[in-house]
Amino acid sequence: MTNISRRKFILTTSVAAAASIVAHGCTSNNSPSATGEQTPSAAPAANVSSANAPKVETTKAKLGFIPLTDAAPLIIAKEKGFFAKYGMTDVEVIKQKSWPVTRDNLKIGSSGDGIDGAHILSPMPYLLTIKDKVPMYILARLNTNGQAISVANKFKDLKVNLESKGLKEVAAKAKADKKSVKMGITFPGGTHDLWMRYWLAAGGINPDQDVVLEPVPPPQMVANMKVGTVDAFCVGEPWNAQLVSQKLGYSALVTGELWKDHPEKAFTMRKDWVDQNPNAAQAILMAILEAQQWCDKAENKEEMCKICSDRKYFNVAAADIVERAKGNIDYGDGRTEKNFAHKMKFWADNASYPYKSHDTWFLTEEIRWGYLPADTKIVDIVNQVNKEDLWKKAAKAINVADAEIPTSTSRGIETFFDGVKFDPEKPEAYLQSLKIKKA
Repeated sequence: MTNISRRKFILTTSVAAAASIVAHGCTSNNSPSATGEQTPSAAPAANVSSANAPKVETTKAKLGFIPLTDAAPLIIAKEKGFFAKYGMTDVEVIKQKSWPVTRDNLKIGSSGDGIDGAHILSPMPYLLTIKDKVPMYILARLNTNGQAISVANKFKDLKVNLESKGLKEVAAKAKADKKSVKMGITFPGGTHDLWMRYWLAAGGINPDQDVVLEPVPPPQMVANMKVGTVDAFCVGEPWNAQLVSQKLGYSALVTGELWKDHPEKAFTMRKDWVDQNPNAAQAILMAILEAQQWCDKAENKEEMCKICSDRKYFNVAAADIVERAKGNIDYGDGRTEKNFAHKMKFWADNASYPYKSHDTWFLTEEIRWGYLPADTKIVDIVNQVNKEDLWKKAAKAINVADAEIPTSTSRGIETFFDGVKFDPEKPEAYLQSLKIKKA
């Protein structure tokens, strides 16, 4: 049995109180982000109309996001007028309280007062399609890199960093004392869960036997660390930077060190919505791709972070977002990096392109840890969910240069920090090579 708690997330009175001071992550039901009533806080981008805009079937769509820096393309597409530029004048970008809430709102759709699409953990559209029987499409990858595994200050003397093995003895002693080392992840089977599991297993720590994995909503990670509910966590920014700024812990690693330019969040929409509104879906995708290009420009980072820091979006200080967005990493234990090669990318190095080879890895890891059965037809389901053909169509419509449009849906063999290689043509061989697994 997995050690992931059956609770969807941790909410104690003390954590809730701390969250109101530390994370400021949730909004009231009367807030603009809860109702979807948003007013632009940024001057529209240049060229606010486009002759390339398709004739849309509807101007309306409801898109969800979690307060994480990699949601920026959706927020910027709204605030800088890219959705409107392509005819989608009534798009709502609506804050979600957690990944389970995002999942549930996608399941019911906007017709049931849910959402049509979302900024999402890349494996979730597959879990929705396979386990929840709600067919989804992945239309773009929103970013690569940009997450971190952060640990409590009490582990500084152990020098826990890219190598997790320093925690092995700590976890064993806690287990012997009938206690546990608790690791915060954002959603079972999501990217942060997979990064945490990979990191632990590479150090000889079985994530299902030696520690406890606790699902915690991203905006509540820092509050949980503050009150000692978790000893470490894996999450996106700005929450790792905020932990460091409040001197509550440090980042052991940023996840680009784990896997260079790894895929992270995706933009997903319900299959039925896209099939019924193909032109509107293309318009939304065109806007998001243009927003990704805008977000990746160095001269736009300050404005991007200022917009995202607003109360209706992240509700944090822009200073907690901007440095890591620029690639300036203060790990919190004396290590620093400037313009780090492993910074979050929205467009550079094909960050936006939804490689099918990456989704093949995600599904293989879902099998590894028992979230999906071993007989899952990986190729078939990837071809069903991953709509890289729609990405290419949208990219060409906004005049992306041919050199920036991948000609292969595979990025080839991937190499992880521990030397393990993943050949997307041979996922079974990769799975068999792993020492710690459930499959």
